[in-house]
Amino acid sequence: MTFSLENITPENPLVLFGCGKMGGAMLQGWLKGGLQADAVKVVDPYKKAAMALVPELDEKNFFEKTDDLPDNIEASFFILAVKPQMMDEVMTVLPSLKCEKTVFLSIAAGKTLAYFARHMGEDRAVIRAMPNTPAAIGKGISVYCANKNVSDDQCDVCHSLLSAVGAVERVEDENLMDAVTAVSGSGPAYVFHLVEAMAAAGEAIGLPLDLSQKLAAHTVSGAGALLERSDLDARTLRRNVTSPKGTTEAALNILMDEEGLGRVMRRAIRAAMERSRELAD
Repeated sequence: MTFSLENITPENPLVLFGCGKMGGAMLQGWLKGGLQADAVKVVDPYKKAAMALVPELDEKNFFEKTDDLPDNIEASFFILAVKPQMMDEVMTVLPSLKCEKTVFLSIAAGKTLAYFARHMGEDRAVIRAMPNTPAAIGKGISVYCANKNVSDDQCDVCHSLLSAVGAVERVEDENLMDAVTAVSGSGPAYVFHLVEAMAAAGEAIGLPLDLSQKLAAHTVSGAGALLERSDLDARTLRRNVTSPKGTTEAALNILMDEEGLGRVMRRAIRAAMERSRELAD
């Protein structure tokens, strides 16, 4: 899909509420993708920190609170990039904005379409999305679902916004979003912990820690890049590097045991999914 944001203009800007690491990464991607700098307004109580994350924008684009936004602003998109625990507070300030025609795009884990309907009314156009942290380097993946008030054209713009920071998938069944959160939203942390575990295991068998950390990090990042570029799936690639009775097979016999990585990962992802459901409101 071509990145096209013609409907987002200085007269009908994109307002980003929350410019932390994820919000800042997404904003950088939008600017690189062609979004006009004058068509962006950023609301973040930590204004200086937000400005440091996105030095491409002038200070006039940043506001510490919604009351500081220009009078009668009519946003085309309102991006809710705050932590789930802060969303109730955000809901209290939205009525001060003219947002009858605004599309609300939330990236807060666990906050359902029903939650926004209760706080803003049944007639608001709301999209719920779950990106992940590799968005910071344009390698994220986002999954989104939309309520019945979002038009096809608005979904296309949403797709373009999310495409600026990586791959995008859409689901019609919102119930899948908790599983998405568990697999891809939280997933980068699982991979980082894998690197930690590999490095610690290498140190335990005699490698200097700095060398073991480097070996583990490059192995995981290189394997990920190979998987992304290959036409083969992960199972086939794994089999291709596993020689019969070799060193890799010896390790996989442990990792693929009934009590091995597969079972641990299923437990971990289920725990993340259940926590996502608990966060729902």
